[in-house]
Amino acid sequence: MNGSERAERATRKAMMPRLQNNNLNRFGFSNERGGVHLARTMMHEELKLLLSFVNDTQAKNIEYLQAIEDDNCLAKRSGRTRKLTARHLSDLYALDPQVTLFRTLRYFWDRDKEGQTLLALLCAYARDPILRSSAAFIHSYSQGHIVTREALEEFIDNQEPGRFSKATLKSTAQNINATWTKSGHLQGRVKKVRSQPKATPGSVSYALYLGYLNGIRGESILKTDYAKLLDCSFERSIELATEASRKGWIVFKRLGTVIEVLFPNLLSEQEMEWVREQS
Repeated sequence: MNGSERAERATRKAMMPRLQNNNLNRFGFSNERGGVHLARTMMHEELKLLLSFVNDTQAKNIEYLQAIEDDNCLAKRSGRTRKLTARHLSDLYALDPQVTLFRTLRYFWDRDKEGQTLLALLCAYARDPILRSSAAFIHSYSQGHIVTREALEEFIDNQEPGRFSKATLKSTAQNINATWTKSGHLQGRVKKVRSQPKATPGSVSYALYLGYLNGIRGESILKTDYAKLLDCSFERSIELATEASRKGWIVFKRLGTVIEVLFPNLLSEQEMEWVREQS
């Protein structure tokens, strides 16, 4: 299958995947038509620096913004660049403990350093439709296959023909490829090759959490689009979820084919009410 055929097949599968319903916006999911990846990557290094600088997990959104814009913790050259960086990071991750997705991202981030890149990817995927739509393209390639920027450009263009100029298609494809390379789904600087990221207890827990917020329960929670992002087998996901449960991060129970996942202390009473509405 050549690049053009892959792009067409992935486009049919993706069709700009949308969230289950608008109620998910209350948790921090986004269905906006645009996306940060039109201008930037998932900005993992900036996020890492920011969360190291603002080490109070209860810090308010304004404190994150002040760290970027006033304290210049990310060492940006101009005030305009600092403001743009703050906006992009807010769009990708919310940077607000009142937002469910970010608060829980930070919970697992501080406990699973090895999984930080995939944690960032999962959150960005939930909040950036442009990145989210590209997952079908990445999943259409087997490990070891070459992934070209041109094929990704064609994939993006096929979803909404004519929406983007050639220059925007190229830059967007470069940003998306950079994100998937950072996450471990691709390898190589010029020639990108499909590879396998390394799932961790924290990243599996966060993927299960995102599925849980969507109202998914039982065995299906290990088969959501979020879980698929980890490129992790069903049995390996169970092993990592079990490890996370032993650490006290989540509650994971399995009896034969019956699976129960709970997230005590990670959701407020109001959020639990929203979760019940999703189920």
